[in-house]
Amino acid sequence: MSGHQAALGALALEPAAIPALDAYLQLLARWADRTSLTGARSAQERVDLLVAPVLPALPHVEGPDLVDVGSGNGSPGLVLALLRPDLRVTLLEPRQRRWAFLREAVRAAGRPDVVVVRGRHDEYPGPPAATVTLRALRLPPAELAPLVRAGGRLLVFGRLEGERGPFREEHDPRLAAAGLHRLRRG
Repeated sequence: MSGHQAALGALALEPAAIPALDAYLQLLARWADRTSLTGARSAQERVDLLVAPVLPALPHVEGPDLVDVGSGNGSPGLVLALLRPDLRVTLLEPRQRRWAFLREAVRAAGRPDVVVVRGRHDEYPGPPAATVTLRALRLPPAELAPLVRAGGRLLVFGRLEGERGPFREEHDPRLAAAGLHRLRRG
């Protein structure tokens, strides 16, 4: 059993998700030195930083499709794809090396159907998704409105900044404590 598998096993995940998450995290560990993907150095740190914070969002992801903006190291978009194989996921990443990592990661994790697009959020042609995720990027929700279908949801991991535009926040103290903001597009 790898260190990732042991750390993932402590999270009470669906057993079927653990091999895919393990493959993704092992690839991430191999790529981390040559491509700045994460500061996490140990298996436990990678699980704590990239997988565990995504779990509170899982019940708030609406299907059938999800777009992750600035996917970088694969969290939260690829992690959600591995936890929810029923989702059609698109990962948006403008940086060449990170885009290349994500293409390799979706294959290694057994989700070659996940679409990896090299581009920015404002270049994405669509279609809009039921759920859009954003982590560690300072983009106002209003800029992401074209990516979220009417009635859809935007999940922001971390600080919520700027103009809300057509979104209203669905405040939940438990999610806020976990650093997650849930917004609904009107």
